[in-house]
Amino acid sequence: MRYYNNGGRMSVKIKSKFWIEVDGRPVFGKGRRCLLEAIDKNGSINQAAKDMNISYRKAWSYLKVTEERLGMKLIERHTGGKGGGGAILTEDARTILEKYREMERGLQKIVEGRFQKIFKKNEL
Repeated sequence: MRYYNNGGRMSVKIKSKFWIEVDGRPVFGKGRRCLLEAIDKNGSINQAAKDMNISYRKAWSYLKVTEERLGMKLIERHTGGKGGGGAILTEDARTILEKYREMERGLQKIVEGRFQKIFKKNEL
């Protein structure tokens, strides 16, 4: 069966999600990956939260819970002052980010391959 949209073929893609749990509780997924990446880019939890359109409090909560559940520090925080505060990723955070990205890439390739095999190219 082929699907058409206004006389032309639609672009059909498969998407998947995964996350990491500790003792049945979510600890790391796409949202936290994006938060750490935004902190790394901006050097600021506050600016990262703004970029993600979430409150500072929510960003802080995500970080705190993730650090507690993983048992490691992810962010080095610097309190404000003359030049303002800031935050940088720890080496542990950088390692987790790289491993998570690697899992994302690998799983997406597997999912796309299965999708193509099962549904055939451009057919649903």
